[in-house]
Amino acid sequence: MNLRKFVSVHITTLLYKSYCKIFHKNLKIGKGVKFDKTPNIYIKNNGKIEIGEKATINSNNYGYHINMHNKVKLMADRPDAIIKIGASSRIHGSCIHAFKRIEIGRNCLIAANCQIIDGSGHDVSFPDVENRINTRGEAREVIVEDNVWIGANCIILPGVRIGNGSIIAAGSVVTHDIPAMCVAGGNPAKVIRNFIKND
Repeated sequence: MNLRKFVSVHITTLLYKSYCKIFHKNLKIGKGVKFDKTPNIYIKNNGKIEIGEKATINSNNYGYHINMHNKVKLMADRPDAIIKIGASSRIHGSCIHAFKRIEIGRNCLIAANCQIIDGSGHDVSFPDVENRINTRGEAREVIVEDNVWIGANCIILPGVRIGNGSIIAAGSVVTHDIPAMCVAGGNPAKVIRNFIKND
């Protein structure tokens, strides 16, 4: 065990939790949550973020097995937006931006440099494309069920549900629902192998 890293993470977690109690009234942190270096958290317009007990929010590139491009970023900045992160899930250097609602289940693994968003930021605006810059886009909730593993550099787009136990291969772009107990990958992501036994 690296004692220096353990002490550093422990102090960071305590300081960050104290900071959050003062400045983030709509941030709920469960018991035993570990912050390894401080993430970027944005909460506005009555947005809410809930982090379940024993979850890990890792923004520390040191010791992580691949290069992490940035800190964890959690954004709930649209009116009444909600991010829920389940107990014992681990999120490494990724962005979760809720316009409406994003739920990450229990025991999930989200590798570095992933983008999980429930809104596209702008409307398509055809044929009035000159007005696109003035639009904000609609939101469709994203649900990641329990025990899901999302590999590095994945993009999870609005309206997607990823079923229990599934794996999303590194570098995938998920545009449609992924069923439970399978491996999916590619752009757009498709089921590569299904682990549900047919009786």
